[in-house]
Amino acid sequence: LELNNDGKVSFWAPDRGESWEVEASDELPLDGNLDLHKGVYNRVVKQFNQGIPLSMRMTTYSDVSAGSGLGLSSTMVVAILKAMDEWRSLALGDYEMAHLAYEIERLDIGLSGGKQDQYAATFGGFNFIEFYAEDRVVVNPLRVKTWIINELEASMLLFYTGTSRESAMIIDEQTRNAESGNIDALAAMHELRQDAQIMKEAVLKGDLRRFAEYLNKSWSAKKRMATAISNAKIDEIYQAALDAGAYAGKVSGAGGGGFMMFVVDPPYKRRVMSALERFDGKIINFHFTKNGTQSWRV
Repeated sequence: LELNNDGKVSFWAPDRGESWEVEASDELPLDGNLDLHKGVYNRVVKQFNQGIPLSMRMTTYSDVSAGSGLGLSSTMVVAILKAMDEWRSLALGDYEMAHLAYEIERLDIGLSGGKQDQYAATFGGFNFIEFYAEDRVVVNPLRVKTWIINELEASMLLFYTGTSRESAMIIDEQTRNAESGNIDALAAMHELRQDAQIMKEAVLKGDLRRFAEYLNKSWSAKKRMATAISNAKIDEIYQAALDAGAYAGKVSGAGGGGFMMFVVDPPYKRRVMSALERFDGKIINFHFTKNGTQSWRV
C-alpha cells in the first residue's frame, strides 16, 4: 500500500494482469474487476473514515491462482484489510479482523462460501476453530509439538490438478442440499464435524496414520455433499496416489479441481510424486507457518 496525493485510488494485481484506477470516491463500483480490493476500500471508508474518500495505490500478488481451493480470495481480503489497518491505525484485533473480512467478502461483495478461511489467514498456525450460531466463532490454538509439525509437513504432498474451478457453484449446491433437508448431505456434514474432532486429537498426539485414516473418511463424506465436488479426473489422480503408496488424499477447498493434498510415508513420497507426473499438474512445495497475517511500515 502506497500513499499518493493525486486524489486517485488505484489497484494493481500484476499476477493477474489486472489494474484499475479512478478518482477517489466514497464508494467504488463492484463490477467484477478487482472487487476484493474495492470491497475492502469501501468498507474501510464507510466504517472507519466517515465516508471520506482515501487516495492510495494498492499492489497485490499471490503465489497461487484463483480457484485453487487454498482460500486465496479470503486470504487476499485479510491481507488488504491488514494493510489498511496498519495505514489507518484501526487497531483491529484478530477476531475483529477475521469477522470484518468475512463480512466484506460474503455480505458486501456477495461471494458464496464459509468463514474458516478468513480466520485461518488472520490467526495462522494450527487451530481448532468452532463456529456457532449468530456469528460466534471460537479459535482454539493447538500446541502441536515441533516434531509432529515436521513429520506432518514431511508426510504431505500438495498437488495442483491443472484446473481451477468456480467454487461458488459447488458451495451453492451444498447450501441447497442442506436447506432442502437432503438426508445424505446433512449426514455427511455431521460426519465431517465428528471427524474433525478425531483428526485434532490425532495431530496433537502425532498419530499420523489415524489422521490419514480420517482424512480419507472425510473425503468420502465430503463427496456426498454435492455432485460437483469430485469428478473422473480427481478420482483417477486420487487412486493413482493411493496405488503408489499414499495413505490418504482429498481435494482442498470446495472441490471440483484446484489442489489436492495427500498424506504419505516420507520414504515413499518420491514414488507418489512419480505416479502423479502423468497427470497435467504439478507438485507445489509449502511450509506450515506459526503466524497469521502480518503488516509493517517501510
